[in-house]
Amino acid sequence: MQSFDDIVVRKPWGHEYLCYRNEILAIWLLHIREGQRTSLHCHPNKHTGLVVLDGAVKIRFLRGEVQLQGLDKIHIFRARFHSTEALSPKGAYLLEIETPEDKLDLVRLEDSYGRAGQNYEGSQHYTIKTNEALKILEPGVNQASEPTIHGCQITHIGVHHSQELTGYGGEVVVVIVRGGLWITKGNQILYPGDVVDGWSLGRLAPTFQVVPGTTILVIRRIET
Repeated sequence: MQSFDDIVVRKPWGHEYLCYRNEILAIWLLHIREGQRTSLHCHPNKHTGLVVLDGAVKIRFLRGEVQLQGLDKIHIFRARFHSTEALSPKGAYLLEIETPEDKLDLVRLEDSYGRAGQNYEGSQHYTIKTNEALKILEPGVNQASEPTIHGCQITHIGVHHSQELTGYGGEVVVVIVRGGLWITKGNQILYPGDVVDGWSLGRLAPTFQVVPGTTILVIRRIET
């Protein structure tokens, strides 16, 4: 399978590229241009988390729709058809968390660009990723500063105790990258790929135990 490590995938609605992967999940950055939309598609075998970094989007389902803006989030369970349209003049930037990673796990039902029923884009749609692209490193890896992109700071940290998960406000978004929270060993309530606001995480953390090896992505708006 194509690794996508150094590739930007061109889409008729914009582009996307991989900015992090581990053995459980992958995180991509998407840019959707104003008025453009992804296909009405589903992933039969993987869950999808979306976090809007900048701009506003409308997400349509087979029935109903929701509108989100930064830093709103949504978790889309496997096999649920959805399409994301950018509403903002400069388009919208999103993080997409896929669990497990599999770009070929794709069924397109409808598409504005004639791709209904087609597979994921082939190599003719690939370009080389530049140094400006977001790259999320593992906790503890030396870097000059925390990555910032599209008005957000993104911090990847390791967690050892439940109190480390408290104190985040509702305006902060947290992605479980590894581990999570369990009631008892093997009986888990937060899993890798789950996306939760900081306030809700703070309510859960004191009651439940941190799974050994847990890491989280903390996403917050930068004050300007």
